[in-house]
Amino acid sequence: MARESFSSRLKHAWNAFLNRAPTYNENIGVGNYTRPDRLRITGGNEKTIITSIYNRIALDVVSMQFLHVDLDENDRYIGTRKSDLNYCLNTEANLDQTSFSFLQDIVMSLFDEGVVAVVPVETVGDPILSDSYKIKTMRVGKIIQWYPKHVKVNLYNEETGLKEDLLLPKQNVAIIENPFYAVMNAPNSTLQRLKRKLNLLDVVDEQSSSGKLDLIIQLPYTIKTEARRQQADKRRKDIEMQLTGSKYGIAYTDGTEKITQLNRPLENNLMKQVEYLTSMLYSQLNITQSILDGTADEKTMINYLVRTVKVVARAIVDEMRRKFLTKTARSQGQSIMFFRDVFELTDISSLAEASDKFTRNEILSKNEVRQRIGFKPSDDPKADQLINSNISQPQSSRPVEPQQTETYEEGGEIQNE
Repeated sequence: MARESFSSRLKHAWNAFLNRAPTYNENIGVGNYTRPDRLRITGGNEKTIITSIYNRIALDVVSMQFLHVDLDENDRYIGTRKSDLNYCLNTEANLDQTSFSFLQDIVMSLFDEGVVAVVPVETVGDPILSDSYKIKTMRVGKIIQWYPKHVKVNLYNEETGLKEDLLLPKQNVAIIENPFYAVMNAPNSTLQRLKRKLNLLDVVDEQSSSGKLDLIIQLPYTIKTEARRQQADKRRKDIEMQLTGSKYGIAYTDGTEKITQLNRPLENNLMKQVEYLTSMLYSQLNITQSILDGTADEKTMINYLVRTVKVVARAIVDEMRRKFLTKTARSQGQSIMFFRDVFELTDISSLAEASDKFTRNEILSKNEVRQRIGFKPSDDPKADQLINSNISQPQSSRPVEPQQTETYEEGGEIQNE
């Protein structure tokens, strides 16, 4: 490779501080000190332990892989499509969000609002006029009003930097409802009751730690006349001045005066109710404390992943498949699926035993197992074949079927590979 000359390097050099484009001096939109498109948890959930539950489930859902795939005639997965929709689900959903943060935004908004809208913002083709369109970018919006065939969505506009209200047809918007709506978002659900109790508990804690002494001063005379009341108020203010003006909060009283302190610990069953509702919420969401602190065993995690995480992922995938793939595309074998790494909860010894069984029974090839444990694929041709290395193989290798060129439809538009 020829060495680049100094003049060539100088000609093509660019520095972010020295070679700024002239458009930076023009109007670039509204500026904010905080990220304007970031999700804001509402209803006081951000002040309680509820947000940590939301975030734990959301991270576990996003850890799955969402793909735009091809299926065979038996609805079995045979390959992943390199489409714009798959790019949104696995690389970049919009200008501000990666696919990871986009899916996390969906789940967090879903739990907070109860229902959420996923809107195709930039498309090739008009989705209102025709089903033949390709999705380039997507965003999560809040549904603020419902109509028979339309919804009004509050959506962030990356061109203006502001959130705007849009009236969109339901057939072009993925409207995802929380499968745990009855537990989380219903007015008298377990989570809403827990949130109210936690708010009351915070109020009691603030009152008990407000710094008030709650004293009753018994004066040596009866207070029936206005003069006696004024004398009592003067005595009370005198004690207040002594306490506030003293370095250590010390005051003196007359020997005939009696002081009673009222700030005793408040006895109620509020904390017991919070503990009861928390345990009820955990059981209804199939969550345990060990899942939240990372000490759950494999059986507990599998139960949680199957009965909670998989249900949420299924709700997202089913609605996207229904709205973002046409009937023609689905009849041609297109689908949107999610996959979970079954080896992520397995220790080394169990993983070695499982890998041996999978390869010996010709379920996975050696390179597929190597990829699961983070190794590079082997160059050995047998590493990509489903063979049992413990049994002698015939000399003739299995014929490899040539790949066929297929015609597929994404979002209604027919393309050729």
